[in-house]
Amino acid sequence: MTIHPDVQAALDAARQLRHRIADMRERIDDVRARRPSPSGTVIPEVDAMGRLTSLYLAPGTTDRFTSPELVAEIMAAIRESTQDAARQYQGIMETVITENAEADSDTDSEAEGREPAGVGEVVR
Repeated sequence: MTIHPDVQAALDAARQLRHRIADMRERIDDVRARRPSPSGTVIPEVDAMGRLTSLYLAPGTTDRFTSPELVAEIMAAIRESTQDAARQYQGIMETVITENAEADSDTDSEAEGREPAGVGEVVR
């Protein structure tokens, strides 16, 4: 059984889309941002969604700061890390959009020479 060229093109496009989505998800899963606090004694790790995944406190950090100062150090570092993760995420999304636009324009130019499904020669 032969598959109509338009159906095959749709199947190919769906397969390519699945691969692009999987690649995008993998790149997003790999995003990690580690921005130090103003003093450099606190380093959080944040993922692409802004979730705290790890927190490093240099030895003696808790003795060096008062509780409010330590909170300020931690929060500042988390804010910076979250902003960095957001920039990385945005970069991935912009790359994916650009790649998709290029792929779509390639597909459109290939399809221009074909007739739509169900359109055949005019019967006279």
